[in-house]
Formats: sequence, C-alpha cells, structure tokens
Amino acid sequence: MASNKGHERKAAGRGAGQRRARVRRTNNEVAEPAVHRQIIIDSGDEETRIAIVENHRLVELLVERESEERILGNIYKGRVTSVLPGMQAAFVDIGMEKNAFLHFSDVIPNLPDADADFGEEGPDVPEQPPDSISDVLQKGQEILVQVTKEAIAAKGPRVTTNLSVPGRYLVLMPGLSQIGISKRIEQRDERKRLKSILDELGECDGFGFIVRTAAQGKSSKEFSADANHLSRMWRRLRSDAEKRRAPVRLYRELTLTSGLIRDFFTAEVDSLIIDSKERYEEISNYLEDFAPELRKRVKLYEESIPIFDAFDIERELEASLERAVPLPHGGYIGIDHTEALVAIDVNTGRYTGRKDPEETILRTNLDAAQEIPRQLRLRDVGGIIVIDFIDMESEENKQRVLRELRANLRRDRSRTKTLKISEIGLVEMTRKRVGPSLLQRFSEACPCCKAQGRILSRETLARRVEQALRRAAIYLYENDLEVWGHPHLINYLQNEHKRALKALARQHKLKVGFHATENVEVVTQFRITSAETGRDLSAQIWA
Repeated sequence: MASNKGHERKAAGRGAGQRRARVRRTNNEVAEPAVHRQIIIDSGDEETRIAIVENHRLVELLVERESEERILGNIYKGRVTSVLPGMQAAFVDIGMEKNAFLHFSDVIPNLPDADADFGEEGPDVPEQPPDSISDVLQKGQEILVQVTKEAIAAKGPRVTTNLSVPGRYLVLMPGLSQIGISKRIEQRDERKRLKSILDELGECDGFGFIVRTAAQGKSSKEFSADANHLSRMWRRLRSDAEKRRAPVRLYRELTLTSGLIRDFFTAEVDSLIIDSKERYEEISNYLEDFAPELRKRVKLYEESIPIFDAFDIERELEASLERAVPLPHGGYIGIDHTEALVAIDVNTGRYTGRKDPEETILRTNLDAAQEIPRQLRLRDVGGIIVIDFIDMESEENKQRVLRELRANLRRDRSRTKTLKISEIGLVEMTRKRVGPSLLQRFSEACPCCKAQGRILSRETLARRVEQALRRAAIYLYENDLEVWGHPHLINYLQNEHKRALKALARQHKLKVGFHATENVEVVTQFRITSAETGRDLSAQIWA
C-alpha cells in the first residue's frame, strides 16, 4: 500500500488532466541499463536553457544568458601577479575583474585528464617534478592558462597551465606526446582499434591526443580530419600567443549549445528538440559535416505551447529549487547548502512499511540512492557532499545501498568519488565543480535577513513573469494584463527586461501594464490580473 500511495502523491503533485501525455515510470527506472535520452532546448533571445532528460525525467539543466560571459574552457595569455609558496598557488591576470587562481597541482607539466587511459606505461610526466610553485613561476611572468572553473561568488576563476583543445572525436593535449583513450570506451577490441588508427596518423608537433567517447565506431578518415583541424587551431593559437601581450584571450570555447552538440550529442542520445528554426538549421548543418547519422534525430518544435511546458520541464525545474525532494515510497531527502559542503539527509517520512523496520529503511535508502545522483546533476552540486542515510543493521544492506548509489553516479558527466558507508550511515563523496550550482545561479542573498537565507533573484523572477504572461495568453486567452509586484521587481522589469517584454507582447499580441505595490513580499511574489475584469489569474496560470 505504501508504494501505491507514493505513486498517488506523485501523480497528484503533477496535476491531473493535463494536456500532455505522460509516460509511466517504475521505481527502479534509474537502475535500468537502457536509458532513453533527450536534449530539449528552449532558445530565447537573451537566455538559452538546455534540458537533458533521461527516461522522461529532467537530470540536467544548462543555462546561458546573453548578459553573462561564459569563460569555461577559454585559453588566455596571462600575467602572474603574485606567487604564494605558503599556499602553493599563484594569481594570474587574464583580463577579468578578478584574477584567476592557479594551484601548484595545475602547473605540473603534462598532467593528463584523469578520465583518460594511457596504457600500462602511463602518461608522460616529469621524472623529477618541481618541489614548489616558486620553482616554476615568478611575478610578472607571462603564461598560457585555461579556465577549468568559472568564478563563483567572491572567488575568481580557476585555471591550469595544462591546456587542451577539444574536437568532435579527439582532444588535443599540447606537450603530451602520447595517445590516451577515454575510460568510458570499455570494449577492449574497440580500444585497440582506436589506438591503432591514431598510431597510423603519425607523431604530431609537440602534442598528443585523447580519444573521446564519441569516437567509437569512427573511421581513420574522420580521425584524420579532426586531428588536422585541431593541429591547425593549435598552431594559430601558439602563433597569436607569441605576437600578443598579456592579458589577452587566445581561444574561446564554443557556446553552451554548440559545445553540448559537440561533447554530448552522440548515438546514445535518442533525440534533440529545439524551438528555434535558425539554431535548428545551424545544428543540422554542423551534423551534416561531422555526424550525418545523427541528423535525423534533430527535431524542430513548432507548437504554440512553450517547449518546456510541453515536456513538463518547467514544473520539474521549479521543484529543483526546493529543499525537500519526495521519494517514490513516501520518504524524502533534504538538501542543505553550507559554506563548506552540501548535506543530504534521508528520511522515511510517511513511509512505515509493513512489518520489518530494516526492510522499510532499506527501501527508503535505495530510493534515495537512485534519486540523489539525479539531484546532484540537476542542481549541479559540487565540492564535498555528505549523505546521511538511515542507519541499517545489516552490512549486506549497507553495501547494496552503496552499490546502487555508485551505479547511478556513473551517468554523471562530472567526475565523482564515493567513500564507503560509515558505521553511522554517512557517505562522504566529492563531485567536480566547474561553475555555480543551480541554487547559486537562480537565487541571490536575501536583503531582509542579512544574507542568512536566499531568495529567487530578480533575473529569475523576471523570467517567471515572462512565462506567466505567455501562459496567460496561450492557456487563458487573456491579452490585456496587469503585473503587480514590489517596486524593486517592477523597476527591474521595466528597465532590464524592456526589450524582452516588448518582443513577448508583439509575439502574443499582449497589452501589459505594470504596477508597483508594497502589498507583496520583496522579490518572492507577483500577481497577474486581467485588465478587463480585475480578476487574479495567478492560480490558473500555474495550474
């Protein structure tokens, strides 16, 4: 009965009688080896949102805003501003507002990607590496660095001197004379075939390659084209570095959408659906040249209903900012962010099981072990993570939960490391962080509680106002609308979102009025009303 009630609560939370068809999912879906993957792209003028969906559930959300420069993967010629032997680190001016942080571990030459296998001999590393960062760098020195982590809060970006330039099938590694193969390519015969193809290409001028997962099944002709393209790109970059003075950007990584197509859109993805005809044609043309077999999997979405509404992503996105996450059998997990780590607490909630308490606890922990990896990907949580599973008596049950957790973490594109379950049921793990989490991106410090809590940012609220206006026009056939909000929000809408709101009004033939009022919370609420009747439409818009 607990299982059925869990499904009933889940269905009720999504709302009955919606326009879109649903696909039933079992409790063990995440553990199934066959995964149905989709990429859904909501392409706006000022913001592009990319949803990665597995088995009809949102697992990743990537956001690119026109107002925010994305620097992850960029290569710069920078100038060392300070060297700190006590921290084994240096700071580098790359022309940004904040100097970049360079740790000693990112300075050691020829340090390869940990996800690549270089065979029994291992990668080329110096026999006697330097003992201190001051042996390698001096203040005022000009060096080439690549951004490995975006600036987060008060911290500047993190960089490395171990550069890499990614292509469709290969990653070029300057200073590395060997060939590595992605560990995600597991078949021994395929690894041997790929290695032999790269060996036939011959030695390159001072760099090596890592074979990417997308290279499985590709021919020597495709490898040769990719290798030649990357080689030419690197030589141009190196030539520019010799001519130009620091700080200067030498290489700009692809946009979020283009980079995702290059890095993630492989034969393992069943479909890519995008709502922009212009970008649909760009993606199609790219695939025609580099992966023609995937061209037929790209679909243009042309319906009037917003694409994220049609695929039920908007609702899941809103839930991703909540602290509590329900589990299928009635339990739940609580996710709390602290300055040092992220703590995840597992609770049985209303799930009481039948007879055996250990069985009830095991079922809840297994549910959590399936859901937590999805939440980590969706919320883009990084750094140190501590999971407090419910304490179990059986050692066999503990290992079963740990295996389930690790099995589901394998789908994560970010690198993770998981330790064993402690005697009190804690699991310590780490997840590679490359940028702000979803919570940091979509919220800001609350001015009312002196930054002790967080509220939705004005930018996120402005996007929700646009979504509400669009829904009112499409679902409720209302075209004369009034927006009521706090003066801070209304001022932000009329100044920072003026262009986007005008475009929205033209598209849906809307007439929109804005009214500042102190009768709502600072930036956590707004109301949409009908100008003709004065009726509050908010409840119907989000129904």
